[in-house]
Amino acid sequence: MHATLPLMRRYGFPAIRRARVETLQVNLGYKCNQTCVHCHVNAGPSRTELMSRETIVDVLAFLDVSGVRQLDVTGGAPELNPHFRELVLRARELGVHVIDRCNLTILEEPGQEGLAEFLAAQRVEVIASLPCYLEDNVDRQRGKGVFEKSLHAIRRLNAIGYGVQASGLELHLVYNPQGPSLPPGQVQLEADYKRILGDGHGIVFNRLYTLANMPIQRFGSTLVTKGEFNDYMALLHRAHRDENLATVMCRTLVSVDWKGYVYDCDFNQMLDLPLLVEGRKRMHLSELIGHDLAGNPIAVRDHCYGCTAGQGSSCGGALNG
Repeated sequence: MHATLPLMRRYGFPAIRRARVETLQVNLGYKCNQTCVHCHVNAGPSRTELMSRETIVDVLAFLDVSGVRQLDVTGGAPELNPHFRELVLRARELGVHVIDRCNLTILEEPGQEGLAEFLAAQRVEVIASLPCYLEDNVDRQRGKGVFEKSLHAIRRLNAIGYGVQASGLELHLVYNPQGPSLPPGQVQLEADYKRILGDGHGIVFNRLYTLANMPIQRFGSTLVTKGEFNDYMALLHRAHRDENLATVMCRTLVSVDWKGYVYDCDFNQMLDLPLLVEGRKRMHLSELIGHDLAGNPIAVRDHCYGCTAGQGSSCGGALNG
């Protein structure tokens, strides 16, 4: 695996500062039932890192006293953490809105029986990766058979109300480019997804989010191996738009790794760029209680152009239509 952080000081991303924290994004571990080419976490079946119950208690304590009312749960496949359902249940008891970043095929895994029904019962918002509406493209990026398994999982979610208008159960899909290119326009691509998946497969969903591939971990290492890293970074830099700086996710989100340490975003977490607080090298979530991060500088490198290029890109999709 090639390290890409040392290659990310060429262009000098603009300095930005944090606003009020609105979302706590928690990575429950890097274990996953898939091994995707574009994965910036380098997740897979052989990874063993999983958040402990003690750290999950710290997450709940932070939510209880901080006033943050959105919990964004990610991985790996977050559902493979044995404490996933307890975290969701207790967060919902606190009145916190929960987002599950689901790879869809996890719904078909042994030991995950009743997962879809559990998510629905807790009114969890599901954001699910489906990087194309074509079988060959999805299987090339995510593994053979993943497309059909993903469609089967979406049908299960649809059957219990997810993605159905006025059900209150939100299902959003996520698109990633196949290689070192920017995502196309989100509005038009969403229309294409809805038409092709609806007409061809009887599938419905609420929104499509387009995300740029980040030049870190597995995807970044692949770019280095192919000699494409510098060209991709130059593409991101050329496509930078200043107007996207105001709405990048790191301004209102705190990312927590499986050990409980905090970062400005999930991408910085993967590059081991900790959140900057009072000159400290690293801070645990349990120590963050009571800290006002508004105005705090954000740790930036050139990978941040992946969020400000073109329409912009964040965990909630394009920043500008």
